[in-house]
Amino acid sequence: MSVKLDILAIGVHPDDIELSCSGTLLSHIKQGKQVGLCDLTMGELGTRGSGELRLEEAEAARKIMGAEVRDNLKMADGFFQHSPQNIKKIISIIRKYKPEVVLANALNDRHPDHGRAAKLTADACYYSGLKKIETGQEEWRPKAVYHYIQDYNLKPDFVCDISLFLDQKIDCIMAFKSQFYNPDDNLKNTPISSKAFMDFIIAKGRGFGRHAGFEFAEGFNVNRTLGVQSLFDIR
Repeated sequence: MSVKLDILAIGVHPDDIELSCSGTLLSHIKQGKQVGLCDLTMGELGTRGSGELRLEEAEAARKIMGAEVRDNLKMADGFFQHSPQNIKKIISIIRKYKPEVVLANALNDRHPDHGRAAKLTADACYYSGLKKIETGQEEWRPKAVYHYIQDYNLKPDFVCDISLFLDQKIDCIMAFKSQFYNPDDNLKNTPISSKAFMDFIIAKGRGFGRHAGFEFAEGFNVNRTLGVQSLFDIR
């Protein structure tokens, strides 16, 4: 029997989750929530490493984070389409784990895969609640889909405090040894493999946290109106 998840984080590339929302996931794991991860592709078009290596790194990152499960749907990196086949692949994962909340790629970003994956994932979350779409599983629709912010400095609709989890977030990111800064490798440099890139991640977290009164935070966007029952729930 599959574990019932509170949160399922979905990323189009292995390391999307770690870079953008792993602090939030670490915080909720600490709160006792069941967290799972799903990558849509193996990231095989990346300049450094290979799809197979990134699968190994993704599992290492999962263990560091303490997430319950990690799946890879092996869609075509760069060439996946908003198709019935791919929607059903995501539906099957949603119905398997029955998450209350899904975290998905940025609504708009420098990498064109991110925005396309955001739409694909959000649509799959809705269609997963339709009984007449058959996957041999019970229908399930998550209560919420939140889009983590990635490379572009989008204005967040809300931020999550990760002040106690920044070091662990960096550890999760650095599990992807082929992709990020390593002074001992002689691989081709990319925009994310420089030492300065990690400084950017830290600075971005500090920027998201500043106006909410947190030392570090991660930002999220929502495609619907957020509701609260009390004004005192808002930081």
